[in-house]
Amino acid sequence: MSGFLTEVQIILHTMWMRRWIALGVAWGVAVLGWAVVAQLHNSYESRARVFVQLNTILPSAVGITAADQQKDVDTIRQTLTSAVNLEKVVRGTDLANTVKTDRDVADRVSTLSKAIKITAQQDNLFEIVASASSPKVAAQIVQKLIDLFVEQNLSGDRDETNSSLKFLDAQLDQRQKQLADADAKRADFQNRYLGSLPGSGSLTDRMGAARSAMAQVDSDLAAAQSALSVVNGQMAGTPANIPGMAGSAASAGPARARLNAIQGQLADARARGYTENHPDVVALRSQLASAQAAARSEPMVGGGGAAAASNPAYVGLRSIQADKQAQVAALSARKAQLQHDLDAINGKLAGDPAVAAQQSQIDNDYQVMKDGYAKLLADREAIKLRGQAQSQTDSIKFSVIDPPTAPRVPASPNRPLLLTGVLIVALGAGVAVAFGLAQFKTTFATAGRLEKATGLPVLGSIGAIVTKAEIAHRRRMLAYFAGGTGALGAAYVGLLGVEMLQRGLAA
Repeated sequence: MSGFLTEVQIILHTMWMRRWIALGVAWGVAVLGWAVVAQLHNSYESRARVFVQLNTILPSAVGITAADQQKDVDTIRQTLTSAVNLEKVVRGTDLANTVKTDRDVADRVSTLSKAIKITAQQDNLFEIVASASSPKVAAQIVQKLIDLFVEQNLSGDRDETNSSLKFLDAQLDQRQKQLADADAKRADFQNRYLGSLPGSGSLTDRMGAARSAMAQVDSDLAAAQSALSVVNGQMAGTPANIPGMAGSAASAGPARARLNAIQGQLADARARGYTENHPDVVALRSQLASAQAAARSEPMVGGGGAAAASNPAYVGLRSIQADKQAQVAALSARKAQLQHDLDAINGKLAGDPAVAAQQSQIDNDYQVMKDGYAKLLADREAIKLRGQAQSQTDSIKFSVIDPPTAPRVPASPNRPLLLTGVLIVALGAGVAVAFGLAQFKTTFATAGRLEKATGLPVLGSIGAIVTKAEIAHRRRMLAYFAGGTGALGAAYVGLLGVEMLQRGLAA
């Protein structure tokens, strides 16, 4: 431990012997560093926060949505730092005193584009930050940006809405004329080719519908003809008159009345299309046989002789026959009409094969124009309604949460910290130089070191004899060294004072 302390004492002694070199190096580094720090320009930052309030006074179905308004805010944020707006900032603040030519304005605009930052923080809250060499100018820049922010919202959207309405009105007039021409062309084509065909759509679709209708008519006609044949067969087996039934109904006995009722029910079942194997028909035929036997054995009541009466079953079948004949005639006429229309269209297609393609092109053009016109009309109504809403209230309102600040302390550089750092580096450099020079010593501080270096025994050593004059001289040198070191510290304190004074004047 004693050896280590001895080494430390030796190092400190050798460095102390070179203290004037260390002090000179410290002064040189400090002066040079402080000169560099003095050349750095102060930069002041002014900040403001603006809250953007979205007024959704109309439902989203009419075209004014929160997404549209947020898009407007983003557009304003992007265009706020454009060259045109920055030129307005230059001419509307004290920066105008520093420009004389257009080139100067361009230089200031280029500098401002790097010195202004607009960031979105949270929930439509924006922060505007501007840097300048003067706190007053920085605050003016931020205030001017806020003014431009509001100005663009109040006038920009309404001007854009009016321009959009004028453009859409012109487009609607043009599309309306085109749509009218296409509609007339389409109506003329339908009158020439499609007027008699069923269905809708293209020529191919209508012809397909006509063929389907023809197939349905053929099926209905076959069914009607089959039903008519059945009725005709039933009429052939049913007598038109019933013998011995002349006179009033009161002359018939109960057996014959029951026979007439069963015959009427059987005729009605056959008219409904029941076959001979249907359970109701089978039951009625069994009842009919027994009723006929009872009617033949029943004596006639009252006069009337052998006169015959009309058969009710035959009369019912005649009515059904007339209805079926009318149905067959109508279906036959419909089939003939459809066949005539199809033959006519096929004849036109044979003479002009491009008709189908022409009709498809006409329909497509008409539908495209119609859809485009409807979309333009919907857009115009949405923009018109939005403009009316803007005329009564602003779609976006701005609230200045934090007004532009007037900074008292420059944001950069941190001059007190830099001055302190230079002082520390200067002192460290002086000590380092003294230590480095001490390593190149040419003397031996102790007898032990001399003996170790030469390998020879040292018989003894003689200490230094200091006279009174030498002591006085050393004291003067120590005072001079302390004064030099104190002057370095005083220079540091003086520079800090100057910096504080300048900050006070700038504020």
